[in-house]
Amino acid sequence: MEENFRDSIGTITEEGKRAWIYPKKPSGRFYAYRKYVSYGLLLFLFASPFIKIQGHQFLLFNVLDRRFNIFGFPFWPQDFHLVVISMIIAVIFIALFTVAYGRIFCGWICPQTIFMEMVFRRIEYWIDGDRGAQTRLEKAPWNTKKIWKRSLKWTIFFIISFLIANVFLAYLIGSDKLIAYVTDGPMAHLGTMVPLLIFTGVFYFVFAWFREQVCIIACPYGRLQGVLLDDKSIIVAYDHKRGEGEAGRKKFRKNEDRDALGHGDCIDCFQCVNVCPTGIDIRNGTQLECVNCTACIDECDHIMESINKPKGLIRYASEDEINKKEKFKFTARMKGYTAVLFILTGILIGMLFLRNELEANVLRLPGQLYERKENNIISNVYTYKLVNKTAKDVEDVSFKLLSHKGEIKMVSQDQFVVPAEELAEGTLFIEINASALTGDKDKLKIGVYSGDKLIETTVAQFLAPRSYN
Repeated sequence: MEENFRDSIGTITEEGKRAWIYPKKPSGRFYAYRKYVSYGLLLFLFASPFIKIQGHQFLLFNVLDRRFNIFGFPFWPQDFHLVVISMIIAVIFIALFTVAYGRIFCGWICPQTIFMEMVFRRIEYWIDGDRGAQTRLEKAPWNTKKIWKRSLKWTIFFIISFLIANVFLAYLIGSDKLIAYVTDGPMAHLGTMVPLLIFTGVFYFVFAWFREQVCIIACPYGRLQGVLLDDKSIIVAYDHKRGEGEAGRKKFRKNEDRDALGHGDCIDCFQCVNVCPTGIDIRNGTQLECVNCTACIDECDHIMESINKPKGLIRYASEDEINKKEKFKFTARMKGYTAVLFILTGILIGMLFLRNELEANVLRLPGQLYERKENNIISNVYTYKLVNKTAKDVEDVSFKLLSHKGEIKMVSQDQFVVPAEELAEGTLFIEINASALTGDKDKLKIGVYSGDKLIETTVAQFLAPRSYN
């Protein structure tokens, strides 16, 4: 088999120009399943910023204010280690599924594929028609019909891109703030409107022009799968044993005994190529352009039905299943990924349950030493920061020494309120009799109370003269 197709990508001509792909509209059982999954995920994507759990936005990624909500759990910069663990879990999860099931993420879950194939291309089929009609329209002169169709399509593409940009903005700044901006009007928030239009332009560029090039050129996942896949991975595969036979593939002829002639079941109809959204020939084997969208499976099954051949010439299968008739097995590598995944998930769940709703930090004021006072009292000055991670105000907050006998004096009021999802900070003095100290650097344990209820503890270092060691 010639492998020169691997020397270049299918969307670039020999002259180095863009080769536009006009895939045939897919249909079949896998396409129906993908539509259910895609529209469910689109509903999740558009609804998540507007769903609230205990006052927290379901998903929020406010990078500017460093505030994140994941599945209703608020995360602050102090919780960054939890975000890191979550990201590692996500990477291992994708790696495990790639090792086991190939590039299934790209074909079924990736937002780029879902928007491109289930939104923008379906609008294109509605306006321009199927593959043949799109090709003829592209070659047609700019007459009234072509101008009308192009204008309508591009206008709808821009509107959808604008909606997508608004949804992503809701993830970044919060849905409440986005609704307030929309209510106030664009002129009242030009600083936000300009970036919004820029993102709209980016989405429009991606889905109206760059399209499948994102998967082929920009996304590193296609190249990553070359490292992760092996002969035991389940992929969208062409059964070359059955398709080629002993004498190779051949065009279909009615009433011809193909088996007697030694020809395989592939009739070289090129329908699997015509329906491919990245323009490859799946019969050449696994390629980085393949996003496992299953369109070729559905199309080949239609052809096999029409010539009274069994389905599955192109199907989900591993190379070992095709070449050696071996069924899928959970390999040692998959077991290793699974073990790491379970361990990290357990650690993350444990950390989430142990995480306090209010986090306290009390630190000595930089550059300040202790102060001697009357009656053998040593005083240190501190700054405190309290982060309220809940959607409710924490009222009647006060500090008490738990490890030593002493007194905490606030610069402002003795009791105060930490607003919901906000930070409270200030200054306090800790005074301890020198006889109660064990060294020149004692570690203090400080309790944070809401009324009479202990809600958090923290530690701080207390400096004293060496003579009191």
